[in-house]
Amino acid sequence: MKSSKQIAEEILLEADVKIDGKRLWDIKVKDDNFYSRVLSGGSLALGESYMDGWWECRAIDKFIEKILKAKLNKKIISKDFILNLIKAKILNLQKKSRAHIVGEKHYDIGNNLYRNMLDKRMIYSCGYFKNAKILEKAQEDKLELICRKIKLKKGMTVLDIGCGWGGFAKYAAEKYKAKVLGITISKEQAKLAKEITKDLNVEIKVMDYRNMKDKFDRIVSIGMFEHVGHKNYREFFRVADRCLKDDGLFLLHTIGKNKSTSQTDPWVNKYIFPNGILPSANQITKAYEGIFRLEDWHNFGMHYNKTLLAWYKNFNKNWDKIKDNYDEQFRRMWNYYLLSFAGSFKSHNSQLWQIVFSKIDSQIDYESVR
Repeated sequence: MKSSKQIAEEILLEADVKIDGKRLWDIKVKDDNFYSRVLSGGSLALGESYMDGWWECRAIDKFIEKILKAKLNKKIISKDFILNLIKAKILNLQKKSRAHIVGEKHYDIGNNLYRNMLDKRMIYSCGYFKNAKILEKAQEDKLELICRKIKLKKGMTVLDIGCGWGGFAKYAAEKYKAKVLGITISKEQAKLAKEITKDLNVEIKVMDYRNMKDKFDRIVSIGMFEHVGHKNYREFFRVADRCLKDDGLFLLHTIGKNKSTSQTDPWVNKYIFPNGILPSANQITKAYEGIFRLEDWHNFGMHYNKTLLAWYKNFNKNWDKIKDNYDEQFRRMWNYYLLSFAGSFKSHNSQLWQIVFSKIDSQIDYESVR
């Protein structure tokens, strides 16, 4: 009978990963209980065992890329995966009363952490590296790209659903003289966003998107749709429709998956983005059908790999500035998060979409912008 180690070695070889190998993506196991733990616990156990220091890898992003390309994540299905799937099917995990959970768990863990990890504008979404080599330029180019895609003009009103720390609101108000309302479910984000935009024509509110009723010339949602949940996609688009003027444009910037699903990875759900779920193209199109007209769909998922690696570099370079507030397990958890996500984009398991919509009966003649 094969041992857990032998089984694990055979599975990993399918992804060209060796235990105690010398390549960047090979892993070094430091606790022999690792094998049975991961074989029974799947991706949750893989992440937790790394947090506990049971294994090391010089390039986790490349290791995860290999794992996903070989589809090894489909071979080991844990009980946590099944339980999460059942919960997601039965319950609305992203209903109003639960919307604050991800804010408290992820976005409220310390503005200083994000200040030392992100670019100077504190943009927590994919940069646009088409004409950029560094993160600062890539994020500025992304903001400019969004403004050009929605044909933003002086004096227009803009709703920013999921405004983060106010980076887009500040850019749109400063450069385009727009009037921006940014909403977030994170109290810490709102606090800093108000400070960052205090001298501009910007208002920041802590509120759920479903409570919004005012009309705007333009709407953007940048990196927030991942928290909406598949049971709420249709309502999300109805709210956007309700709040958009007849000649308006709506830009949705979201991570996407190649296949429809109703739940997320168990480790990500437990430690990083509780109740998060990535939409598929099919789920999005079904949700907006009859409400909006599709004007443009732009995929630049390969840019997210570069963005995440830049965040990883900043996080570790500045660790000494923030380590008094976090322990070593948190550092390992956060590195695993950033690098495993980078590997997911590098393997094309995840995508990044910017989608532009107009109202279903709009007479706008729209031309795509790149």
